[in-house]
Amino acid sequence: MKYIKIIEDSFSGYFNYLVQEITNPSWTNYFYWLIGLSLLVWLIEIIIPWRKDQKIFRRDFWLDSFYIIFNFFIFSLIGFNALSNVGVELFNDFLGLFGITNLVALEVQNFPVWAQLLIMLVIADFIQWNIHRQLHRRAWLWKFHKVHHSVKEMGFAAQFRFHFMETIIYKTVQYIPLAMIGFGIQEFFLVHMFAVFVGHLNHANVGWNYGIFGYIFNNPKMHIWHHSKALPPQHPTGMNFGLTLSIWDYLFGTAYVPENGKDIELGFDGDEDFPKDFKNQMLIPFKKDVRKS
Repeated sequence: MKYIKIIEDSFSGYFNYLVQEITNPSWTNYFYWLIGLSLLVWLIEIIIPWRKDQKIFRRDFWLDSFYIIFNFFIFSLIGFNALSNVGVELFNDFLGLFGITNLVALEVQNFPVWAQLLIMLVIADFIQWNIHRQLHRRAWLWKFHKVHHSVKEMGFAAQFRFHFMETIIYKTVQYIPLAMIGFGIQEFFLVHMFAVFVGHLNHANVGWNYGIFGYIFNNPKMHIWHHSKALPPQHPTGMNFGLTLSIWDYLFGTAYVPENGKDIELGFDGDEDFPKDFKNQMLIPFKKDVRKS
């Protein structure tokens, strides 16, 4: 009965949260920050486009815009929030069998705010970099990740074209490491929105590499090679796996920026047969194997 109550409260709780987000804007309002950052980066694309012949409403612009709404709001509303809350409770009950009531191993809340933000960014991004590598290396994970690589023209909203199973995979793997560190919710919000902003820019139609800082932060000129349809022999399962930070790729030998990639073909081998609509992109990983690039 406890878990049924959690599920019921999760649905009503998230719905009320979403209504509150929309009707009562605040400085930590995720809904409007997401819209604001999206419009900002889109405006940058329009003013200083890298690929000048690419349309403002590029190929699949509206599909990717729907992915933003689905992956960050609808998916949580229809079940992910409830699934997450039940999973957390089950995990806590399991720890309780061993008398463990507090998973926090490193208290950082007494650290300066800048140190908290830096620690969270570095730890979270390193975990994500490793997960991202596995999405390319494991055939069963690649089936889901192909949705993201079906993008044929890059734009800010392409960041959010990903299968909902990726959310489950990322959140599941990240939960324990991040739970062991006592971060505050405000610090988490700041780091997350910074990651969203960098991710928008990585996929945007802008020709930036940030100069020397490109060896620390992922950037559009680096990330476009991650989406290259043609993979080099030394990187048969992909390269440039960093999400916010590029430093992991340079440290571990997965960085690859051979030349200006403005006009390279994007996608993967066999993408001409990949579904072009949201419904079938969600269903195809469960239906059949898709050729691995």
